[in-house]
Amino acid sequence: MSGFSRGVRLGVDVGQVRVGVARSDPDGILATPLVTLARDLTADADKVPTDLAELARLVEEYAAVEVVVGLPVNLAGKDGPAAQQVRAYATRLAGVILPVPVTLKDERMSTVVASRRLAERGVRGRRQRAVVDQAAAVEILQSWLDGQRRRT
Repeated sequence: MSGFSRGVRLGVDVGQVRVGVARSDPDGILATPLVTLARDLTADADKVPTDLAELARLVEEYAAVEVVVGLPVNLAGKDGPAAQQVRAYATRLAGVILPVPVTLKDERMSTVVASRRLAERGVRGRRQRAVVDQAAAVEILQSWLDGQRRRT
């Protein structure tokens, strides 16, 4: 894969309540679930929310070279309120993890696909809600990794 720099990437699915996180192997072949973080909506504007601080810690722990954040554009490919919130989140994250780049990836339907795959494996109800954010992060990151491989 010429043109693709080696290194771990983190995939992030930003929800209203939770943030799903996935990671890739250093060769960028496979995305795996990592953790689900609770959104910290109580932090003051001048204080780093705990979810962003934890993402920064994960970037450091895994020596991530890039973070791929799912952008929930609508089916017509336009930004709605959710996409605007995720863009703001990604901008704030980028400021916390400098110089590691943050890339936005169209994630239309990633949560739907993740929910369907979990249901096919017999994971439903409360158990599914606990891991669906991580599974969506895997979908986002794996799709991005596959796209990078197709380009090279």
